[in-house]
Amino acid sequence: MLYEQIRKNKIKTVFIVAGFVLLVLGVGVVISYLNYGDPLPGLIFTPVFSLFYIGIVIMSSTNIVMKMNHAQEITSVDQHRFLWHTVENMAMVARVPMPRIFIINDASPNAFATGLKPEKAAVAVTTGLLDQLTREEVEGVIAHEVAHIKNYDVRLATVTLALVSVIAIMSDIGSRMLFFRSVGGRRDNNQNPIFMIVGLVLLVLAPLIATLVNLAISRNREFLADASGAELTRNPDALASALEKIANIQTPVKEASRASASLYFSDPLKKKLSGLFSTHPNPSERIARLRSM
Repeated sequence: MLYEQIRKNKIKTVFIVAGFVLLVLGVGVVISYLNYGDPLPGLIFTPVFSLFYIGIVIMSSTNIVMKMNHAQEITSVDQHRFLWHTVENMAMVARVPMPRIFIINDASPNAFATGLKPEKAAVAVTTGLLDQLTREEVEGVIAHEVAHIKNYDVRLATVTLALVSVIAIMSDIGSRMLFFRSVGGRRDNNQNPIFMIVGLVLLVLAPLIATLVNLAISRNREFLADASGAELTRNPDALASALEKIANIQTPVKEASRASASLYFSDPLKKKLSGLFSTHPNPSERIARLRSM
């Protein structure tokens, strides 16, 4: 079942990337048409800009995400013996290369994993996780994050984050160009009013659509990582207990970046959102599933 899910994650990555590429192209064409009455420049320059930007983001995604969350890398076992050995053991059990290890100086317990592939992956934990949870609970959380790496969830999440950000940037640029164009009083009489309305709607909704897709992907991958993590430790109760403790602490992770909130083990911003706009599934449902294992 697990290998089947990993295969589905890889296939899903291809379809999501294809869908986002079409959305990015659509936004580029709309910006070009609304500003110049001609979609061709957008069709030509959007792929160039997107490939350049996304390539940079993906190739350096681990370092970018760690800097966004003010995480400091530890490079030797002497810097935190327990954490080092826990990550090393979980990676060995999961049969993936040992990820890089980072610590975030923040009292709120949480963790996340990132990286384009297992060989380039990294795990970050907050000091609150190490201080407030038992060793078995920390091991459960680390196993959950290593499971994300093994299941190629981190690749899917990394690619999705890069594409969401490029859509947000393009929509912002397009909106500013339209504003300055309207201030200047310039208008192309050959522009079709219906196309203009559709284009404006797409320009406004594109970042929202991209964000909702990203959140849906984030929620779905948590259940599989919980099950995989429990399988690695053979102790689902410890993982459930860790999730219960973290969910009941209302202090947000102050160092957490909003853009990468969906990567965390539990919602680091402690928002009371549910449904389409939540970054994580309901903790109660995750705990119930783990207790029933």
